[in-house]
Amino acid sequence: MSESTLETSQTEQKITMYATTWCGDCRFAKRWFDSHGIAYDYINIEENEQAADYVMKVNGGARTVPTIIFPDGSVLVEPNARDLAAKFPELAK
Repeated sequence: MSESTLETSQTEQKITMYATTWCGDCRFAKRWFDSHGIAYDYINIEENEQAADYVMKVNGGARTVPTIIFPDGSVLVEPNARDLAAKFPELAK
């Protein structure tokens, strides 16, 4: 995946989660999205060096995960349930 592809994916109507398999916060975010039926693309940065570089670029040089990119271009890093719920006010109805 090229950097331009990574940047293009931000503007599409999909959420992209950059994560690792061993990260507890990543597993939590994945479970949260799955339990709420929210579609997302999952990219393991340990298997994709370009994705790891992108995460470092977004996070000031840190490989902090999960880094979640939303269709509006906003970013959440290591979000908790309240942070995620705030992105989806329609779930509170």
